[in-house]
Amino acid sequence: MNPPPGFCTQGETRVCRLRKSLYGLKQASRNWFFKLTTVLLDAGFRQSQADHSLFTLVTHTSITIVLVYVDDILIAGNALSQIDFFKNLLSTHFKTKDLGTLKFFLGLEVARSSAGIFLNQRKYTLDILSDSGQLGARTASFPMEQHLKLSTEDGSLLPDPSIYRRLVGHLIYLTITRPDIVYAVNILSQFMHAPRVPHMTAATRVLRYLKGNPGQGIFFSSSSTTQVTAYTDSDWASCPTTRRSTIGYFIQL
Repeated sequence: MNPPPGFCTQGETRVCRLRKSLYGLKQASRNWFFKLTTVLLDAGFRQSQADHSLFTLVTHTSITIVLVYVDDILIAGNALSQIDFFKNLLSTHFKTKDLGTLKFFLGLEVARSSAGIFLNQRKYTLDILSDSGQLGARTASFPMEQHLKLSTEDGSLLPDPSIYRRLVGHLIYLTITRPDIVYAVNILSQFMHAPRVPHMTAATRVLRYLKGNPGQGIFFSSSSTTQVTAYTDSDWASCPTTRRSTIGYFIQL
């Protein structure tokens, strides 16, 4: 790396040799994750093959789940002793800061009570409305017209398609806690390559619907069963434009 200002006199061509990763280098994040992964695997954790940022430690009496996002780590488990073990493991190898019970993570707000856990993305929704200039818009009672037919040819092309793509991308992330907009977002995402004015109008209606209930989310009751039930189905060539099929699934907890 180049020496800091004032380290070398004028005309010298010295450089510094790094002996460990420095924050900000392109390889630093990879080295950090490799180090963290090594520590967890040595402690008995198993790394998920579906998501390499997910680690689990299963014993005869407990399960501990660790989710990693850069240097933010979520811990969940059914045994406090195992959670304390993990915290001590981290503090042994790294400088850590315990932020306590989870309240906010990547746009998701978490509220806990004896009744259960409530997840919502209220702040994230309001940020989308603010960025799109829809905070003062009239609300809509449902996200999409029942018989609305969008096509790839009707209407004029948007002068800047990136605005539509960014908006639909935000809405896709919002479906984590808003299953009520999944169908509308599914339709809107089919026109990302060449969005037109009617597509943007339909996307704006979704925003107007969200304005009416930005804090709506998903509630997991503490008294409900933990059995996972899933359903899936598909149609055949339902798209009137491309004749492509659509696959849908529903997972209940």
